[in-house]
Amino acid sequence: MARTDEAFPATSRWPVLDQWWALVVRGLLAIAFGVLALIWPGLTLIALIALFAGLALADGIISVIAAIRTKNWGWLFWGGLLSIALGVLVILSPAAAGLALLLFIGAWLIVRGIFDIGMAISLRREIRYEWLLGVAGVLSILFGVFVIVYPSAGALAVVAFIAAFAIFIGLTLIAAGLHERKLRSELAHRAQPAL
Repeated sequence: MARTDEAFPATSRWPVLDQWWALVVRGLLAIAFGVLALIWPGLTLIALIALFAGLALADGIISVIAAIRTKNWGWLFWGGLLSIALGVLVILSPAAAGLALLLFIGAWLIVRGIFDIGMAISLRREIRYEWLLGVAGVLSILFGVFVIVYPSAGALAVVAFIAAFAIFIGLTLIAAGLHERKLRSELAHRAQPAL
């Protein structure tokens, strides 16, 4: 008996590719954060803290949901937990100094970049454009190092860099997610029996 899409759903063969939407949503959140930071360059430190905490929490929740749906307890799951923990930590201590916020952001960028590179490496046999996720991870690490090494630039001066970086990372994540979606469609099409 020939397999049909109902008897052989794409979700059973390519669970990682079924979560392409998580990369797209993470990208949209990063772009939204970047645009808001550019629109309001005079944001107070507290407002910047709230924006960053919201981004970290949303990024983490989306990553953990995607990991749970695929039963993948690797890079995506732990990266998501890291983002949630950082978001909660920032919310619990909103009066932290600007330097502490920059160090938090820098450390988060470095560790999240490592997790994204790890995910790209683990997906290299499953998706074609894993290098986009790897590039996002490398850029995240480089920018995190920049933020930590040059905190004297001041929070408001760094806001523009953070905003531009967030937008770029967002675009990269969206591109990676859309490439995963395209590959998923191609694989599902190939799996359909010839009539």
